Amino acid sequence: MDMENWLAIMKAYGFSENWDTAQSLLEAHQSPSRYYHTTEHISACLKHLEAVKSFVDDWKSMALAFWFHDAVYKPFSSKNERESADWAMQFLEVNAADREQILHVEALIMATCHNTSGLVGDVATLVDIDLSILGARPEVYDTYSLHIRKEYRLVPKFIYKKKRKALLQSFLDKSRIYTSHYFFEKLEKSARLNLDRELSHL
Repeated sequence: MDMENWLAIMKAYGFSENWDTAQSLLEAHQSPSRYYHTTEHISACLKHLEAVKSFVDDWKSMALAFWFHDAVYKPFSSKNERESADWAMQFLEVNAADREQILHVEALIMATCHNTSGLVGDVATLVDIDLSILGARPEVYDTYSLHIRKEYRLVPKFIYKKKRKALLQSFLDKSRIYTSHYFFEKLEKSARLNLDRELSHL
């Protein structure tokens, strides 16, 4: 998580530097219970976002959404995205953002629940970026899958395997994993190969 990126977001919004919030977000992502949902994940997302910056409509909102989208992460909670979005909305409200901006960032973060189809525009691109790890190089993907298992280390092996298989298959059953043309062309094939490989070893 690059502090220069944070400053660029604050400048784009016309906010002050808000270093206290940046530090709180860094601390949240550096929790010892995290293995994948760390500062490295956010940095990777922001790097992908930079690559498509010229294609998106609202870079600053997408970047801010990435900083906040895993701010609250408890493996056994179904409210992570909601609580992360609430934190982002409170931050924007304190900084006097307008209501439209606040609701847009909320929608971007809530889209990372990955339970909605028919996504378009910046929301679709943000979700594709969040799932970009699926199409990473095999060795990077394998490290990701190990880190996810560590985050769910308290789940018995047979339960974890069942749930993980169902999740991976749900991605493979989609006509396309990535909605945006850019990420479909770049990562779709490798993502399907990675998912198939992990499934074969579960």
